[in-house]
Amino acid sequence: MIGMLTGTVAVIGTDEAILDVNGVGYLVKCGSQTLSRLSVGAQATLHIETHVREQAITLFGFADEEARAWFVRLQSVQKVGPKAALAILDILSPAEILSAAAMEDKATFARASGVGPSLAARIVMELSGKPPPQGRGFAPAMPAHHGEVAPGAKASGLQRDAVSALCNLGIDQTRAMRAVANALSSDQTLDLNQLVKSALKDLNS
Repeated sequence: MIGMLTGTVAVIGTDEAILDVNGVGYLVKCGSQTLSRLSVGAQATLHIETHVREQAITLFGFADEEARAWFVRLQSVQKVGPKAALAILDILSPAEILSAAAMEDKATFARASGVGPSLAARIVMELSGKPPPQGRGFAPAMPAHHGEVAPGAKASGLQRDAVSALCNLGIDQTRAMRAVANALSSDQTLDLNQLVKSALKDLNS
């Protein structure tokens, strides 16, 4: 199986890109978030999830390992296929997916193309209370344009650390996830110590 591709971006389409790797062009299906970070002629690394079907082998590419891991996790939900999983990742960062699931926010998932109210409810039901997927070691994300941190990457790492800190204090993981999500929804500029304190305040209110 192909796990990662590094090469030159040859073509960018509406929902796919061709990556030239040593003279071989790989057609990779990508969401809009990933495509927006590619430039024709530039070097890029895509984290790959390979789907093997009787009629075709399809490569799905992501700018970072965390997004790929969430692509797989979302498809663990009954009736969520690759198209719906990509649609969710187009509008939500991994941190936002974790928050929406923890807060049982069905409306947020229903914003994604092809995700109706019943499917959104199922996603919340099956993801709520679960820890984030660990992926394949969480390799460094592909750099964003102008040296910016990839959207959601900083928040997601901060969120995991805060939940871990609360769990170390003996707090149930589901309650910790919801409290951290509530704190971040009020103020996304918090550092780790401030986030933990705010979450504890929420738990004690």
